[in-house]
Amino acid sequence: MTSRRQVLKAGLAAASALSFPYIAKAYNRQPTLRVLGTHVTLQETIRIEAERALGINIEFYPGGSAEVLLQAATNPGSFDLYEQWSNSLRVLWDANSIQGIDKRKISQWDNINNLTKTGKISDRAAFGHGDAPYKLLYVQPDNTLSNNETESISFLPYVHNTDSFGYNTRYIPEGIAYETESWGWLFDEKYRGKVALVNEPTIGIFDLALAAQARNLIKFNDIGNMSRLEIDELFNIVERLQTRRHFRGVWNSVPRSVELMANNEVVIQSMFSPGVSALRGQGIPCRYAAPKEGYRGWHGVMCLSRAVTSEREELAYRFMNWWLSGWPGAFIARQGYYIANPEVSKTYMTQAEWDFWYDGKEAAEPLLGTDQSIVAQEGEIRSGGSYIKRFENIAVWNTVMSNYEYTLSKWNDFLLT
Repeated sequence: MTSRRQVLKAGLAAASALSFPYIAKAYNRQPTLRVLGTHVTLQETIRIEAERALGINIEFYPGGSAEVLLQAATNPGSFDLYEQWSNSLRVLWDANSIQGIDKRKISQWDNINNLTKTGKISDRAAFGHGDAPYKLLYVQPDNTLSNNETESISFLPYVHNTDSFGYNTRYIPEGIAYETESWGWLFDEKYRGKVALVNEPTIGIFDLALAAQARNLIKFNDIGNMSRLEIDELFNIVERLQTRRHFRGVWNSVPRSVELMANNEVVIQSMFSPGVSALRGQGIPCRYAAPKEGYRGWHGVMCLSRAVTSEREELAYRFMNWWLSGWPGAFIARQGYYIANPEVSKTYMTQAEWDFWYDGKEAAEPLLGTDQSIVAQEGEIRSGGSYIKRFENIAVWNTVMSNYEYTLSKWNDFLLT
């Protein structure tokens, strides 16, 4: 069991030295809903549309993953809703910072697909190692989390995606999805000094592990729950690479990942889909790999603060239901993300958009991203193919492993080398 003291210690070790992020506010109106989370989904366009649709004041507190996790775990009174990724769930639940959500109050519950409810998007799909979100969805009578269905859920299933790495095809020949593209490319000597990783121990460690395993440098018994010996061996491999200055560095935000590749500081790196879309919108040929070893999967979680007031709880449920109402799902699809009830969002997308983002078909016309720049040209096919194809190929989910605190010390040592 992770204590609050342990969470604080771990969070301080992982948090960046940056000051707490900009707060998007609207003043002098009530009621007010406070949402703490990451830059990935707490975007100003979304906040403005939600305020317009719901007629309430909404404050977004976006930041880096480590800093917002620390904030949520140690000060549940500072937010009403928390949104991040499923790997934050165990930390927050054990810290008693969040409470169960009554799924009977989620109007679209019956339309949420099986990826979250059962762990498989199709019969052919792999469950993936680690904390597959369905394992943590339902709150049990003894206050533990499992996949046994109850009326109480630990998070609202909404945004999700498969992550891998992006590479600049001006410098790296374009590979073949699921055949030649490989996590092992991150360790290729050809790209020494031009490789970057996401600065998040519960994410970046899996990128390193998948790369090391792809190059037959290590074999994990369970990549989603590594032993201390396996963690030691993995970071010994990484240390040997870093003595040759293999890694350019790490990034803490999507804009920084875009900057690194746009400035030619890196040619290959851990990436999130919005970063790839942003680069392509700038005319930089960044391809999002579909590794033959499988993706690192993630699932967004929207959680209800333990300290939420009765008035704000009502607002929180309205905001959660709005997220599943169609418009938000269509908006985030244009940055390459998926929503848990996609059919509702389909009516807010053009046929060309749906065909490209969800069905993996050729773009029938140039497609715009969330910033109105062109992110897919006519005739282009999304790397990795369809929604179902991508989620049939999950190698591991973002996870807080049993040896989480031990990985923090190893990760911090890596950052200092």
